[in-house]
Amino acid sequence: MAINEYCVLMSVYQKERPAFFRTAAESMIKQSVKPSQIVLVCDGPLTAELDREVYRFESANAGLVDVVRLPENRGLAEALNAGLKECRYEYVARMDTDDISLPERCELQLKSMHKHGSDICSATVAEFIEDPKVIEAYKTLPVSHKEILEYARTRNPFNHPCVMFRKEAVLKACGYESYRFFEDYQLWVKMLSDGARGHNIAKALLLMRTGGGMYSRRGGRDYLKCARRMEQYKLQRGFCSKGEYLKRMSAFTVFALSPEKAREKLYKTFLRKRR
Repeated sequence: MAINEYCVLMSVYQKERPAFFRTAAESMIKQSVKPSQIVLVCDGPLTAELDREVYRFESANAGLVDVVRLPENRGLAEALNAGLKECRYEYVARMDTDDISLPERCELQLKSMHKHGSDICSATVAEFIEDPKVIEAYKTLPVSHKEILEYARTRNPFNHPCVMFRKEAVLKACGYESYRFFEDYQLWVKMLSDGARGHNIAKALLLMRTGGGMYSRRGGRDYLKCARRMEQYKLQRGFCSKGEYLKRMSAFTVFALSPEKAREKLYKTFLRKRR
């Protein structure tokens, strides 16, 4: 298999905005190293407008795009697992349908993964609200495998919207599981625990759309319940200590039960790098 062959894996569902989907999909077509395949999973029935966008994208890129349609909405984990089965290439680039990949993203990730022998590779993401030219903050990550292992004990070590991974390594870990809000983090913990290697690129390679919706989703008792399940998983696998577990749950409780405006301020103060 050629060194620059890779697949793009995307999932779309009915609540997403057609214009955002179009921009996200086009950003993958415009990569400096073009994908060999794009697998698009329609997670349940779509709106008529979204359906038209999917059809236009598939028709404009005939032979490149494979569309998988699930009869009902099954959630991100099952949608990605269904799409992964259709990926024909070893390297898989994840892409969300409301973000924008910069043109050199996949080229740099492929080079990094070959150089470092990585199973998972992500990068810094630049966050914006409406205008992608107006960056609000950067979500940075540790770079080396050793730093990633340490960081992963308490926080997600990869930016999922900007991740590239080896299909074989993900399948070895039995793929994504239904850990709501934490599907990717749980997968990385499984993989890293079993010896998978990671590396991150200290450069912004993706523009990530944020806004009030992001902070509202990451709050409330339901979110806190999901966070507790994820932290208990790490503790059971011996991936974190009891002290780290208690510290994380204390932080999650403060974040999740704070008013939305306060939660947004906490995120921007403690979890993001400002311009």
